[in-house]
Amino acid sequence: MDWQALALSVKLSFVTLLFLLPIGILLGRWLAYRQFWGKSLLQTLLALPLVLPPTVLGYYLLVAFSPNQGLGLWLVNTFGTTLIFNFQGLVFASIIFNLPFAIHPMQRAFAAIPREIREAAACCGMRPSLVLWKIELPLAWPGIVSAMVMCFAHTLGEFGIALMVGGNIPFETQTIAIAIYDRVQSFDDHAAAVMSFSLLLFSMLTISFTYWLSARSERTHD
Repeated sequence: MDWQALALSVKLSFVTLLFLLPIGILLGRWLAYRQFWGKSLLQTLLALPLVLPPTVLGYYLLVAFSPNQGLGLWLVNTFGTTLIFNFQGLVFASIIFNLPFAIHPMQRAFAAIPREIREAAACCGMRPSLVLWKIELPLAWPGIVSAMVMCFAHTLGEFGIALMVGGNIPFETQTIAIAIYDRVQSFDDHAAAVMSFSLLLFSMLTISFTYWLSARSERTHD
């Protein structure tokens, strides 16, 4: 069992969630409540990772992060860093790749909140931030939990994006999915089977726990 690769994958999943949680809530809520020109185009762009092969998105991110041009060159000149073949790049690529998995469930959860509830809260003098914290977030919580489950599981098992943007650097960018691929390539079937089963079990336990948490939240607010 490659514990370093598993620990790196879990770390990547949690760091990705830390960024996607506020991004998903803000963008999901905004898209649920606002109508504006270009909304369909924006939603299309946000949904692209759902249909694009991971290697295609990884290729474009690799080109964008290249230190020889564009965004990558600006990062090198401004911060003296790059986003390819390191953990920071993996996090950024993971955030981009998981945007639709975070935003769409949260958008549907906020859209399902009756407008009358928000209007009644506003009529009572509640500030928008207080309405969000006291009313909207508790009602949308099952959708938020569902989005985080999807993002965590998706990040934990991601292969194409991690390999394209991060490469295969042990202790730095070698995730558990890449480690399994390496074991298969070297005909180490036993190690590949152990890691695959461990990843399957870990993912099932994580998803079961979050679903239990979501169900408990729904019972609390019934």
